[in-house]
Amino acid sequence: MGITLALAAMVCFATNIFIARAAMTRMPLEPGFVVLLGVNVVFTAAVFAAEQLLRATPFVFQWKGAGWFVLSGVVGIFLGRRMLLDTIRTLGPARASILHSSSPVFTLVVAWFLVGEHLGVYELGLVALVIAGLWTTQMPAGAGGAHVPSREALRRGAILGLLLIVGFGTGNAIRGLAMRTWNEAIFGSLVGTAAALLCQLASMRNWSKSFSELRASDRRGVVLFAASGIATACGSMFTTYAMGYIEIAIATLITFTSPLVVFPVSVFVFRNREGLTLRTAAGAAMVLAGIVLLALR
Repeated sequence: MGITLALAAMVCFATNIFIARAAMTRMPLEPGFVVLLGVNVVFTAAVFAAEQLLRATPFVFQWKGAGWFVLSGVVGIFLGRRMLLDTIRTLGPARASILHSSSPVFTLVVAWFLVGEHLGVYELGLVALVIAGLWTTQMPAGAGGAHVPSREALRRGAILGLLLIVGFGTGNAIRGLAMRTWNEAIFGSLVGTAAALLCQLASMRNWSKSFSELRASDRRGVVLFAASGIATACGSMFTTYAMGYIEIAIATLITFTSPLVVFPVSVFVFRNREGLTLRTAAGAAMVLAGIVLLALR
């Protein structure tokens, strides 16, 4: 069950990479990110309300668990997801998905310190196989006449990518810790996203400009950022649920294997604009093999 939930989360986040890229061509990122987080909160609140009507046991609030979820929202959603959007804009969706997929290594280390979660030799070997596959998928510069970011963009992308890895990696480990102490995936996602929205609003330097840009934005851009909010909200809830069934590091690893979706779409839908090659296909096959073996263990 945990593998299935993590794969569902991966599809949601991979879909979001393309939605966000399209949204950023129609609307400035700052007001768009507010729309994304606002829809996150509203959509997750609606799912939580529906859950209350269907659940058999009463909801019991816990301050400690809620505090961990809030911290995971600030670190993982506010920092990590914002850095992901900036990285997509700077490096493109395929390269951003590779950096995004490196975060489980950081999660593995942080989960070891925070939760004392240890993986066996077999599991660590499969994790190494998946990570090696993700690294193999990285494209050589300038391959196939593809769109290649400038040297300045690559430098900026490296910094953004580091913050992305730290933000998502740490945020997911903290979320897993929260699930170990308080198994409330939907409400936890709600308070984490609400905390990220408050951080975003507090960090906005020019409110009047941002809301003027929001009012003047292409309505399709607003709709796309709203769709991104729904996709990421679903991905967050699926990931959190998965952590209740399997190890935090493995749930995160599977969630972050978005190249399995991003690469085929880049090739067949976007006509391989980013120059994906047989090497990237081989890397994706390694990733898929590792996930299958993890599911069969």
